[in-house]
Amino acid sequence: MSTNILRTSGGWWVVRGDRAVSVDTKAVTTAELIADRDAVREAALSADAGTPVADLVALSPVTTPCRVVAQMVNYRSHARDSGFTGDIPPAFFRKASGSVSGPCDAVVRPSHVEFLDYEIELGLVMGASLPVGTVVEERDLPAYVAGLVITDDVSARDVQLTKTQFYESKSYPTFTPTGPHLALLEPEDFAHLFDLRLRLSVNGELRQDRTLADMIVRPAQALTLLARFQTLDSGDLLLTGTPGGTALKAPPKPVEKIGALLPPAVKWKAFFKSQAKNPHYLHPGDVITATIATPDGRIDLGEQRTPVRTPVRTEASRT
Repeated sequence: MSTNILRTSGGWWVVRGDRAVSVDTKAVTTAELIADRDAVREAALSADAGTPVADLVALSPVTTPCRVVAQMVNYRSHARDSGFTGDIPPAFFRKASGSVSGPCDAVVRPSHVEFLDYEIELGLVMGASLPVGTVVEERDLPAYVAGLVITDDVSARDVQLTKTQFYESKSYPTFTPTGPHLALLEPEDFAHLFDLRLRLSVNGELRQDRTLADMIVRPAQALTLLARFQTLDSGDLLLTGTPGGTALKAPPKPVEKIGALLPPAVKWKAFFKSQAKNPHYLHPGDVITATIATPDGRIDLGEQRTPVRTPVRTEASRT
């Protein structure tokens, strides 16, 4: 069975139901904790009654700086929403690790961003180095992946589309809420990965709901493709794509064909004028709730609950 870990300002905790037991470790980073599995096991088996989880303020269980890499268009349902047909070549992009935030921290919408979107994603937390040239088979996953986390690949669509800029549009501070649990897996847990269901709601309205069976490129293949050019180390994070249901949808084909004939400035002005009528984009005051778990609870990454707000104005910004 997987072991759920919380991180707080006071250290690391093993979650057991509604209580948590402190891990006796000197680990500061996620990589150091993964290397100290004996301390994690001792906490999991401890007779200590522990502390109520409700009394703990969870931080991201993935510490930074680290590499944050993401897969693009990796669920069939998302591909349909995005207007893709036929085979989709695997693609990756990077996010700044400064975008990683806690599971209850507010998502801050920059003042120049109007079309803010959500993307629930399963995050793979590396447990060992993945050198360039590594080939990963399904049976090899336990050797490279230590655990799983909930992530939300928050996206500024107006920046992403007009600039064709993934890095900026997905890397603002708070644009990768992560946690609450880091589920450290045992080798037998990997057989249950594709039972995991990703669910995301906004203000209680279910927007995304799919299992990993909807994936196009599975984790072992993704790591192999990534290792053609990218090294990963313990504690690094791979976001594995989002299912359908995001606010952004491709326009109908006739509209898309007409738009292709227009000058870029005119095309984007028309597109975002139509998007302004879409109520699914995020606004200050919205609350995003995300969960990832197997039906039997064998793997349960907890509940991520993040409000949306605008930047806090300081005295310097007022002058």
